[in-house]
Amino acid sequence: MDITSEAVLTRPRLDTDGRALLFTDARTANSFADTPVTDTELAEIWELAKWPPTAANTQPLRVLYVRTPEGKQRLLPLMSDGNRDKTAAAPVTAVLAVDSQYHEHIPELFPHKPELKDVFAADSALRDGSGQFNAALQAGYFLLAVRAVGLVAGPMAGFDRAGVDAEFFADGRFRSLLVVNIGHPGENPWFGRLPRLPHTASVHWA
Repeated sequence: MDITSEAVLTRPRLDTDGRALLFTDARTANSFADTPVTDTELAEIWELAKWPPTAANTQPLRVLYVRTPEGKQRLLPLMSDGNRDKTAAAPVTAVLAVDSQYHEHIPELFPHKPELKDVFAADSALRDGSGQFNAALQAGYFLLAVRAVGLVAGPMAGFDRAGVDAEFFADGRFRSLLVVNIGHPGENPWFGRLPRLPHTASVHWA
C-alpha cells in the first residue's frame, strides 16, 4: 500500500487558554481562600491524574487527602517552618506517596504480562527504583490535574518525611514523596515569576 495515500492521523491541539491554565500562566500558590474544595473536585483530580503513562502501567503513586482539623494538627508539626502557615490555611493538603508493594496490582494493571509481578517481587532494587521514578512522574501529572479542574497547587518538599510516614503510614507500606496544598488562590498568592531556561540552553539535537 502506498502510505502517501493514507490519511494522516492528527490530534486536536490544546488552545491558548488551555495551555495558559496548565503551563504558561500557572503558578505555585502560597496563600489560599476560605472557599472549600469539594469531594467531587478531589475525585476529578485523580480521574485525570491516573491516565498518563507509567512503566508497565504500574501506577505506584498513592494520595492521602488531609483536610479535617484533626488531620491538619497531625501534619502541621511535620512541615518546615516556612510551609506551616500556608498548609494550615489550605482547604486540602495532599500527601503524595509511593506504594512499596505496588507490584501486587500488576496482574490487574498489566494483564498481558502478569508474571512481571514476580519479577518485581524478587528484585527489591528494581522494584524500589521503578516505583520511585514512576511515582515522581505521577506527582507531576497530579499537579497538572489540580490545575485542570480549576484549583491551584502548592507543592512542597520541605517536610519531615520520616515523621509523616510514621504519623500517617505507620505500617511502612507507603513512603511520602511530596506534600501539595490545594485550593483557590487567596490574597497575594504568587511570588514573582522566576525565569526559565531558554530553548537554546535546554534542547539539544542529534
